[in-house]
Amino acid sequence: MSVKYPAILGLLFLCYANAVSQPAESAGKQEKVNFSSSETWILGYFRPDRFTQKPHSEWYYQGYDSYKFDDEVIARLLAINRDDITIKVVMGSWCPDSRREIPRFMRIMTAINFPVEKIEFLGVDNSKFSPVAGYEEINIERVPTFIFYVKNVEAGRIIENPVTSLEQDMLDILERKQ
Repeated sequence: MSVKYPAILGLLFLCYANAVSQPAESAGKQEKVNFSSSETWILGYFRPDRFTQKPHSEWYYQGYDSYKFDDEVIARLLAINRDDITIKVVMGSWCPDSRREIPRFMRIMTAINFPVEKIEFLGVDNSKFSPVAGYEEINIERVPTFIFYVKNVEAGRIIENPVTSLEQDMLDILERKQ
């Protein structure tokens, strides 16, 4: 009988050691996030700090940190009176174009000191639907869509991909309305 206790204790120790080591092993592995899964979608109005939280923080910080904007265009954007400008951003967190352009957009907004309170973020599903009253009126066909308003009147849009660059297209829209 005394021989069984050390064997049982040894077996228990091995089970415990295996159980304790598994979280440490899996913590070192990064699971690939499936952004086409509705569980990861950001829907409706939201604050941009959602980008800094998992599972979105990886693509957000990578895109934000790596984007190199045109300094001359940024200087021209800084010279524009932004008092009457507001921006609506419609995006799909499931959409690769949105995950590419949103960090770039935020980097530009930071560079020109544009108040985040004047930017409205709206998340849509993969059918471009959002559970927000009046959403249909802005006619979104592709994401991301950046809608620029001057004195509450739409001045222009950047849809899906910029023509030149995000900051240049932004400048082109805003200079037309100055």
